[in-house]
Amino acid sequence: MVVKRMDNVGIVVDDLGRTIDFFRELGLELEGQGTVEGEWAGRVTGLGDQHVEIAMMRTPDGHNRLEISRFLKPPIVADHRNSPVNALGYLRVMFTVDDIDETLERLRTHGAQLVGEVVQYQDAYRLCYIRGPEGLLIGLAQELS
Repeated sequence: MVVKRMDNVGIVVDDLGRTIDFFRELGLELEGQGTVEGEWAGRVTGLGDQHVEIAMMRTPDGHNRLEISRFLKPPIVADHRNSPVNALGYLRVMFTVDDIDETLERLRTHGAQLVGEVVQYQDAYRLCYIRGPEGLLIGLAQELS
């Protein structure tokens, strides 16, 4: 048995609306939004009785999704948003964009800040990391083919 596909990557935030707006500006589409709560959900996550607002966003190609969650209950217990890229755990998600400079300009209006600088890897990519809403670490890549 092998994995069929990766369904989504989850990110926990404080400001769901601001984060949705940011990822819309990046080009993701809001697929759906709702609330998940109750004992059944807590059995999956191990958190017990929980109440979570969720937004599912889809990449334009339809192959990948980003699940953005805002926990109302139980309270948040840790904050990894300001961790550097070499910290343990899941820390960033990377998107391929058409034009990295134009994308950076658009995302700066939503509070994005460049981490380090935009660099070129051989003749293949231009790459950078940014801090998005709430300090989320996001990678951007532009193919140079």
